[in-house]
Amino acid sequence: MGLVIRRLGFPCVLLTVTVIASVGRTRGDENGGSKESIDSESAEQDLARPPLPISDFLGQHCLDCHSDDEPEAGLSLIGLPFDLREPKAFESWRRVYQRVRDGEMPPDSDLKANETDDFLNGLNRRLMESDSRDIADRGRVRGRRLTRTEYEHTVHSLLGIDLPLRDQLPEDTAMHGFETVADGQQLSHHLLARYLDVADRALAEAFDRALKGDYTDVGDFSPRLLSQGIGRRNYRGPESRDGESISWPIFRPFFGRMRSIRVPHDGWYRITLRDVRAINPAKGGTVWGTLRSGVGASAQPILYKVGIVEATETPRDLHYEAWIRKGHLLELTPNDLTLRKAPTQSGRPDTAAYRKRNEEQGFSGIAHRGILMERIYPNADREQVTQNLFGDAKQEHWESDPTVVLKRLVTRFASKAFRRPVTSDEVADYQQIGLDLLSENESFIEALRASYSAVLCSPRTLTFVESPGPLDDYAIASRLSYALWTDMPDETLMRLAGEGKLRNTEILASQIDRMLDDPRSKQFINSFTDQWLNLNQIDFTTPDSRQFRTFDPVVQESMLQETRTFVSKLIEEDLGVAHFVDSDFACLNERLLRHYRVADDVEGWKPGRGIQTVSLSPASRRGGLITQGAILKVTADGTTTSPVVRGVFVNERILGVRVPPPPPGVPAVEPDVRGATSIRDQLAKHRADESCNACHRTIDPPGFALESFDPVGVWRDRYGIGGRGAAVDPSGTTADGGTFDGLLSWQQLYVNQPELIARGFAEQFLTYATGAPIRYSDEPAVDRIVSDSKASQYGIRTLIRAALTSDPFLKK
Repeated sequence: MGLVIRRLGFPCVLLTVTVIASVGRTRGDENGGSKESIDSESAEQDLARPPLPISDFLGQHCLDCHSDDEPEAGLSLIGLPFDLREPKAFESWRRVYQRVRDGEMPPDSDLKANETDDFLNGLNRRLMESDSRDIADRGRVRGRRLTRTEYEHTVHSLLGIDLPLRDQLPEDTAMHGFETVADGQQLSHHLLARYLDVADRALAEAFDRALKGDYTDVGDFSPRLLSQGIGRRNYRGPESRDGESISWPIFRPFFGRMRSIRVPHDGWYRITLRDVRAINPAKGGTVWGTLRSGVGASAQPILYKVGIVEATETPRDLHYEAWIRKGHLLELTPNDLTLRKAPTQSGRPDTAAYRKRNEEQGFSGIAHRGILMERIYPNADREQVTQNLFGDAKQEHWESDPTVVLKRLVTRFASKAFRRPVTSDEVADYQQIGLDLLSENESFIEALRASYSAVLCSPRTLTFVESPGPLDDYAIASRLSYALWTDMPDETLMRLAGEGKLRNTEILASQIDRMLDDPRSKQFINSFTDQWLNLNQIDFTTPDSRQFRTFDPVVQESMLQETRTFVSKLIEEDLGVAHFVDSDFACLNERLLRHYRVADDVEGWKPGRGIQTVSLSPASRRGGLITQGAILKVTADGTTTSPVVRGVFVNERILGVRVPPPPPGVPAVEPDVRGATSIRDQLAKHRADESCNACHRTIDPPGFALESFDPVGVWRDRYGIGGRGAAVDPSGTTADGGTFDGLLSWQQLYVNQPELIARGFAEQFLTYATGAPIRYSDEPAVDRIVSDSKASQYGIRTLIRAALTSDPFLKK
């Protein structure tokens, strides 16, 4: 398990887990609340019954339906305790409040307005008081720890290494849609052991680089070298002809593999493809392919993405950076399934001559003039790694006085890892681990490494150190940096925290803008969109190749780039949230133009520029976030679509409408995979049950509007293979009575409701950034965030800035 766990021993590990876990108790945990914190009025109140004004309203208007053995919606108000400290009771009364507030209940036609107002005001006040008291006592966020992505970035920043670490830790469980939410996080002995293993591996890499130096591998591979083995039986490499290496689309696995490239060490490599050009390109002037790494053999068939290749008629160099495992080779192949496949003929002795006829017969290919591979260290060079580990201490210093140097270095390292200054008491145990090893005649390096490993697995490193109430400046710096960079604070944030300036709203706002403009914000875009839009699930399904014959790896990777580029543009230019629903531009490349079949709808596109912003015609169907292929794919199952799945997604992630889980025992609606019966017809039977219809009135409309897109994001008018099934009916009526006959008219209904979308985004982002879902008493703060962004047309950047300067973010 590593040096640290051997030195700490099991009892110390148990204490570490207990300390972290104890922070995470939630509302209603045993002994979690303090009775002394309840005011005298509440202490005298009979918690078994609601106050008299509320009871009178319930008795006159609600108990007829919510009191018998089978109450409506499963809610019985008889005997429902009014102890709002209990989570279940609080949630039940919150639901009662919302149903009455929204006019869904009670159904009395003779209900007087003042009766409802008195009831709502009284219940709202008590719910607000109870929730606010609980937050004041224990905070709204329960002991959040770093996600595995945040931990990887933190270790990289602390040490300057670049090892992939996240896959060595268990996946984080998402709750309320986000892995950052504390209530869904676990910390067990097993997980701590994994952290120890990861810390030991990271430190081994850092100390090796500092003490032994970096590898400086460089490989320059000519076209002739890349085609070594041509003429051998079962050759699957590229053709070498006229100073070029040429890959063709062939119906065989591992075609395009280059045996002469075998990576000597695990590491990051910069790969340059020289003078890449397209042979017989498609109408758009481009041939698309994939560059991948792997063993390249049937015994180990997995290949790892390096990048997608966009070859144009004009030769140009293409550059990639990727982590490649020791012993892996590269494979370059045209990977556009719209291309005609060239004949294999891999065993012919005249392979090269035969392949020349591929070009003459119009087959498309990708040519280049060789590959340059360089070992790189993207996070830091050796000098910086050495500085991170040893500061200004030299070998003669630790040889002459190892105890003093070790104490000083551990204090320095712990302060960085804990993201705040440390006291001598806080750091003493970590120092002692190294001092004990020194006393046993272990080397200074081993002693220092053991102390550092303990620091990297400390609860002060793994968790957010926060106390109920307003956050101190260092806690604000940590929240801010992990929200916008998924990484630890930089020197600027730590300096401002030390000066006590981060609670100044203007300074905080300027730091938010600085961080959003920093290249590290790309890490935020990737992390946030992965969770908010479920992009991390894009590999969960494989589209049926019989129905979707042209969906390929290039299309899928382009879809991810499309959505992330679109969100980045919205933030960069502070564009309004209405763009989630519809927009007059899109971020596309040539492959997506053909996949979506919208080449005639766009303006401003040029070949060879990858994902680029293009203008859409007014009648285009590709406007907005919700019409993008990545969103449409993660809300489908690879074979069929469901208005329910897409409807829930749009309601919760885009419109901010919370959809309750289905009642127990209600079966799922399974679409007809043949397309003979429309999903709409099946849903009509399902909605005949009034208890189901109550929710489906809200869920289904956006799902119906998106039924015109198939599981891979292509427009359709009919279901089934080849569009031979039932006709798609994308019309419907929204919960508030708005009617639409298809996607475009549905979009117009919500483009004109930007405040609704802004509120939904603010709640989603605050949940991600704070590690806790929106609480009842947070709603006034969310109202202020939305109103403060109105002048910018509810710009995304303005909403983010307002959220990060709000009370829910600046308080535990």
